[in-house]
Amino acid sequence: MTAMTPGTPSKSTLGLATREVLEERERCTLAPFAAKAGDSRGRCHPEKQDDFRTAFQRDRDRIVHSAAFRRLEYKTQVFVNHVGDHYRTRLTHTMEVAQIARAVSRTLCLNEDLAETVALVHDVGHPPFGHSGERALQACMKESGGFEHNKQALRVVDVIERRYPDRQGLNLTHEVRESILKHARTDEAGDPGGDLAPLLEAQVVDIADMIAYNNHDIDDGLYSGLLDEGDFASLSLVQEAGAQVDREWPGLDPKLRWRRVVTTLIHRSVSDLVLSSLELLQAASIGSPSEARRSPGRLIGFSREMWKKQKELARFLEKNLYANHRVIRMQVKAERFIRRMFSAYLDDPRQLPPEYRLTENEGGLHRGICDYMAGMTDRYAQDSYKKMFHPFERI
Repeated sequence: MTAMTPGTPSKSTLGLATREVLEERERCTLAPFAAKAGDSRGRCHPEKQDDFRTAFQRDRDRIVHSAAFRRLEYKTQVFVNHVGDHYRTRLTHTMEVAQIARAVSRTLCLNEDLAETVALVHDVGHPPFGHSGERALQACMKESGGFEHNKQALRVVDVIERRYPDRQGLNLTHEVRESILKHARTDEAGDPGGDLAPLLEAQVVDIADMIAYNNHDIDDGLYSGLLDEGDFASLSLVQEAGAQVDREWPGLDPKLRWRRVVTTLIHRSVSDLVLSSLELLQAASIGSPSEARRSPGRLIGFSREMWKKQKELARFLEKNLYANHRVIRMQVKAERFIRRMFSAYLDDPRQLPPEYRLTENEGGLHRGICDYMAGMTDRYAQDSYKKMFHPFERI
């Protein structure tokens, strides 16, 4: 037996949280219907397990250290990255989704680590310039397999990211990979179009995404001047939140008041989501993750009244923010920008980095261009455009 220096605590005294301890803690503290890291179906390429991190924690760390995750900092949410420092980007949106997903999962005794991991990876497949970039790539890829950002996110973690000398991708767990396709039912292998619903943690991320973008788009819209306080007169959800703020903090400065209104909107949405989801889970008598996946309907969702209010808010933003002529002008410009670059690469593939000039059995030239352009940040795409189309003195 090795002698210890007096005063040095032993591992048992410290309560060292090894992976086995963390897995046992999940079994003891999480709900029966929560996903457990110790029950993971594993990875496509078997690996020795980590000593101190669960499989889902390890996936989270791989995502955070990936190049695709770092690039989210310079990708558009609604407002193009260069227009101001205070608007949300894909990265800040992702962090807000992760925060909400963790809070909801913690309250429902679901797996916080899995929810956070799915939230952090959910937008890595988005191209530059937000949904405008996605629409442009969809048009360019119409006859070549299409483009959809969730499927592209799965392609990023399975193929495009390179961290290992002997294989492609990040080799994430099956649960995280399936959850990336969180909008779709899957089969036993995780392929879209099957009979299995997403894991409950993935369903949480799906709604957390909606809560985050609906409410931070209000915040950004007001800050930009594209929305005005008077525009919200017809929205019951916003009016209720505003009335609560006025009762609790009367006479606030208008800017601070709206920050409190947005915070209150998020709190009300999250509270309704938690209580309604608990009712759905109890009514369905769900006792395991597999039972939850075989449920005919989603088990994480708002109450009927809150769904109505959320849809009302979404329609308002579509009409008053996303359809604003200044936003549309930028969107049209971005789509034209992406299509012209795509065509230029297609006309002369020598302009592509060598790793993206794919052969037919690897996906073809269209897919190689799509992968390259989907990975671009707004800033990199604009710089590339200048190099391709501006006069020689700008090269």
